[in-house]
Amino acid sequence: MSNSDEGQGATIYEVAQRAGVSIATVSRALRNTGPVAAGTREKVLRAVEELSFTPSRLGVSLAQGRHAANGIVFPDLSGPYFAEVLLGYEEVAAELGRSVLILSTRGRAAVQDLVRDLVGRVDGMVIFGRTVEDALVDEIVRSRTPLVLLARDPVERADAVSSENTASAEALATHLLGHGYTTFALAGDDDRGDVTQRWTGVRRVLSGHGIRPPAPLPCELTVEGGYAAGRTLLGGNPGGKPAGGRRPEAVICADDQVALGVILAAEELGLDVPGDVAITGWDDIMAARHARPALTTVRQPMRLLGARAARALDELIKGTRTVPNSEILPTQLIVRSSCGSHPLEEK
Repeated sequence: MSNSDEGQGATIYEVAQRAGVSIATVSRALRNTGPVAAGTREKVLRAVEELSFTPSRLGVSLAQGRHAANGIVFPDLSGPYFAEVLLGYEEVAAELGRSVLILSTRGRAAVQDLVRDLVGRVDGMVIFGRTVEDALVDEIVRSRTPLVLLARDPVERADAVSSENTASAEALATHLLGHGYTTFALAGDDDRGDVTQRWTGVRRVLSGHGIRPPAPLPCELTVEGGYAAGRTLLGGNPGGKPAGGRRPEAVICADDQVALGVILAAEELGLDVPGDVAITGWDDIMAARHARPALTTVRQPMRLLGARAARALDELIKGTRTVPNSEILPTQLIVRSSCGSHPLEEK
């Protein structure tokens, strides 16, 4: 059937083709329901004018109202931490009758454009960590798209759900000092988010005891990344000398996967854990309690993080709550054998 047969002129599909963008982008540009780059908006409006497209046809060409879908942007979908958070999110989303569109940014080009496109296809968004630049987060907030930030510092006019980091990191560092350790290493990227808060807590305690806090050794938050960091920190790279020239007595890792990798590197180098070096993690994934030695770590409610984010987003979408809320879930220091026998615990 031709357009003339419909008696309505050009369709939104033709506008999208002429402008070289998706239908969702045309929808956002004309309905102002999501962030669209200025140049892209100009292309859409030019195509609308050239084709004499009637914007009111949007009500016919696209389903109006709710998509019954949530969008969530993750840095990665591999690893037990992300899997647990996502599982908690999807369980609640399913209970609420919503599907979930997931965008993983790992290895993707033009991430910001992909996020903009996703915004136009969902009722609300969850953004994990620092996967999206601050400027685009601000765009999404200004577009009034319901938004929840997960494991990221709060932003004005947006909901945030995160785990407590700084106080538990202070408790971890204090516990290690109680063992008598005086030389430390930190393994894991300083991400300006959760991990940065952990390093802040550790540094505060070490500085308070006259110990100069070391700079974190950047590495991917994976077992492989931890293994490479462990080789560097413990003297397993060419030259055989640890980073800084002296092997640390304790390695504090940004998460459990990094810690498990450092343990592998220590074992390969013939070092005893915790006899030669103490190693700690964060998250309390299942492997942490089954590792040998069992891993001292900080337990955070991974599945609950995802569940709370899903419920918060649903409240915003339905309008049952209009005031942004910031929720911080408690964490807990879990002491196991990888940090050694504590003198104060000996009877």
